[in-house]
Amino acid sequence: MPSLVDESIYPHASGEAEQTVKAHSDKCDLVFYAGWFCPFVQRTWLALEEKEILYEYREVNPYKKEKEFLDINPLGLVPAIAYHGKALYESLVLNEFLEDEFTSSKPLLPKDSFERARCRLWIDHLTKKFTPAFYRTMQAQEEDKQKEGLNELVKTLKTYLDQVKGPWFLGEQFSLVDITAAPWIFRMYILEEHRGFKDELVGGYWSEYKKLIKERPSVIKTSSDLQRYIEVYQRYLRNETQSEVGKAIRAGQSLP
Repeated sequence: MPSLVDESIYPHASGEAEQTVKAHSDKCDLVFYAGWFCPFVQRTWLALEEKEILYEYREVNPYKKEKEFLDINPLGLVPAIAYHGKALYESLVLNEFLEDEFTSSKPLLPKDSFERARCRLWIDHLTKKFTPAFYRTMQAQEEDKQKEGLNELVKTLKTYLDQVKGPWFLGEQFSLVDITAAPWIFRMYILEEHRGFKDELVGGYWSEYKKLIKERPSVIKTSSDLQRYIEVYQRYLRNETQSEVGKAIRAGQSLP
């Protein structure tokens, strides 16, 4: 049955990410419930690493919906955290919480209130435009639909890059905006191999920005072996995935 396909995902992180998981296996006040393969997980994982917050990593397969995890997040989705006995979930909410709670660590939003609001506007753009375009391109089966998705993806990237001051969105400060984009930028190689994406379609600052993202230490530390992602995303490339994201794309709905 198709629903069992996603349950069979490789059970743990590999490569650099596996070493990071091992380094965060001890009990801690903040428990990070994660799935190594999930880009939504990675953007909260990036915030934890960038802010150098102490956390305990716990691997979850969200497709199995085990009761222990449903007590943390009734939706059964990763990422989620438990902190001093209280639970939170949704990656963007978690990143805002980490920024507000751990004020003594490196900031990922600017002090200026206008600039903070501007960051949230572009986080919203990436969430509502870039990420859905990525999945629509990946899941499209007909060539014309793949081209349509690719054109949409390129357009959203160009719009975003027009706002990037360089080297990062805010200039020298790496921020939650960059983090919001990073997991999917890291995974663009899948679209290069299977959907005809090429850097020159975007042009401008894209190639340099992508390179900086992929070389960012926090991205390296939270990334598994490339082949493991290919195994996961074959389900999307065939449009067979039973993930909530995949089902939303098939139904033409907003991402969960």
